[in-house]
Amino acid sequence: MGEHPSPGPAVAACAEAERIEELEPEAEERLPAAPEDFDPGSTGYISTGKFRSLLESHSSKLDPHKKEVLLALADSHADGQICYQDFVNLMSNKRSNSFRQAILQGNRRLSSKALLEEKGLSLSQRLIRHVAYETLPREIDRKWYYDSYTCCPPPWFMITITLLEVALFLYNGVLLDQFVLQVTHPRYLKNSLVYHPQLRAQAWRYVTYIFMHAGVEQLGLNVALQLLVGVPLEMVHGATRIGLVYVAGVVAGSLAVSVADMTAPVVGSSGGVYALVSAHLANIVMNWSGMKCQFKLLRMAVALICMSMEFGRAVWLRFHPSAYPPCPHPSFVAHLGGVAVGITLGVVVLRNYEQRLQDQSLWWIFVTMYTIFVLFAVFWNIFAYTLLDLKLPPAP
Repeated sequence: MGEHPSPGPAVAACAEAERIEELEPEAEERLPAAPEDFDPGSTGYISTGKFRSLLESHSSKLDPHKKEVLLALADSHADGQICYQDFVNLMSNKRSNSFRQAILQGNRRLSSKALLEEKGLSLSQRLIRHVAYETLPREIDRKWYYDSYTCCPPPWFMITITLLEVALFLYNGVLLDQFVLQVTHPRYLKNSLVYHPQLRAQAWRYVTYIFMHAGVEQLGLNVALQLLVGVPLEMVHGATRIGLVYVAGVVAGSLAVSVADMTAPVVGSSGGVYALVSAHLANIVMNWSGMKCQFKLLRMAVALICMSMEFGRAVWLRFHPSAYPPCPHPSFVAHLGGVAVGITLGVVVLRNYEQRLQDQSLWWIFVTMYTIFVLFAVFWNIFAYTLLDLKLPPAP
């Protein structure tokens, strides 16, 4: 393609289709691409009539759900033309915003039965279907995910984080000979993973504090939420996006503590967990009629009660007489930092399944806000402690 400085859209689409065919020689649901036959003027568009005839002639080679999406795409274009690149994107498991809009604004409802009505599914298929209904508000997205998911790669990020948190908690518990309210042990803060205000120049502590928990009570809830909410979200949206939301919540949590609760240390993965859970709950509320997960009101209430109890425990512990005065117990502000990330960046990620985030104006607004906050917190940590002449607790 490099020899042609300005190829027509249909020619570029054909080259893309040929490249896909070279990479995926055994794909069963590919249609032969011949844009010169359907688009003699090289406009990049083909008529819906020719498009439908192409589908019908090769319907036996298509997955039924994917064929259904293609027919919906054909019926949604009242002007009688379809962008050939949308067709190529669909066959290569990529969708653009224009494609999403064409489907959502279509003139017909999808006629085939919903995923919930399908019988004879294997255990793995039922699991994938369950995850689709737990996380996605649109039936067409659920069908797309059900057809496309291959468990390669598996949801490794949340599982790895969870295993590391449990392993390090058990290791620390053996060293201190304490597991319940572990944070009250006099030697607890000596661990090099904990964020401590006196050691805030050690930048890794703004992230590694997630591997130290106040006790088995905090670890238990965080692990449960990571596995029950984080793993399904990662299965749908991928490790990159869910990892981004999780780490952004973790960093926002420690930075929020360094600004709003300047003398307190930070432990626990609640910043990242609250970012994911608050994003998921907000996505359910914003798409209430479309979300088909069972007992959603009851489950939301249980999740909010559990999160509130954990937050209440963190507030109580923060103001409880310290086991290592003059340093107070760990702060609760990290929870709030995680929630702030979840209802901003997190919601944008979850609402744009398989869409390009860089095409979303809200994404850039929230990224800018987050960047400004991080820069403000960095300068605050460099200058404010000295200017305010704040007396910090000694290093452990």
